[in-house]
Amino acid sequence: MSGFRLRPLPFLRDSARLRAHLRRGGLIAYPAESCYGLGCDPRNARAVARLLRLKQRPRRKGLILIADCFARLAPFAMPPTPAQWRRILPTWPGPHTWLLPAARRAPRWLTGAHATIAVRVTAHPEAAGLCRTLHSALVSTSANRAGRQPLKTARACRRAFGKHVWIVPGRAGRRKNPSTIQDLASGGMLRE
Repeated sequence: MSGFRLRPLPFLRDSARLRAHLRRGGLIAYPAESCYGLGCDPRNARAVARLLRLKQRPRRKGLILIADCFARLAPFAMPPTPAQWRRILPTWPGPHTWLLPAARRAPRWLTGAHATIAVRVTAHPEAAGLCRTLHSALVSTSANRAGRQPLKTARACRRAFGKHVWIVPGRAGRRKNPSTIQDLASGGMLRE
């Protein structure tokens, strides 16, 4: 996991409250590679439904999960073969999302109409720290309503979502574009 610059995370003193918020189906906005992400506990169907309504995003599209390590993503995705790992590892941690075959027990509210699931080991120190602190992967979609520009600051998220979302303070990365999305089976790029 080289390349991480660990910084004290301002939400650590509230980590128990934040965990409870997520368990209750709460939503969070947090800094990620190119903008603020909007997320929730991927195991909570009610939270995912709230997130999709707030974003006005169709369920059939599926969602991206992020984590600080693959172990937190493993319950949702089939394990890659050694040859597949050789393709994945040079891109992680980093802004590269892979479509992997979904685990048999991966919830449909995450995969949408697909047999795959989109996963990423993030290199953003605050997003990775959040996953580490929560001991969980997170749903990760840009913090915006469908068709609008992604939000880049905590302040913009507060204005857009008000009390509907717990805003995690921090700085979004400087990356101009959202993460690359690549299909592991075909090698095809869905988003560059």
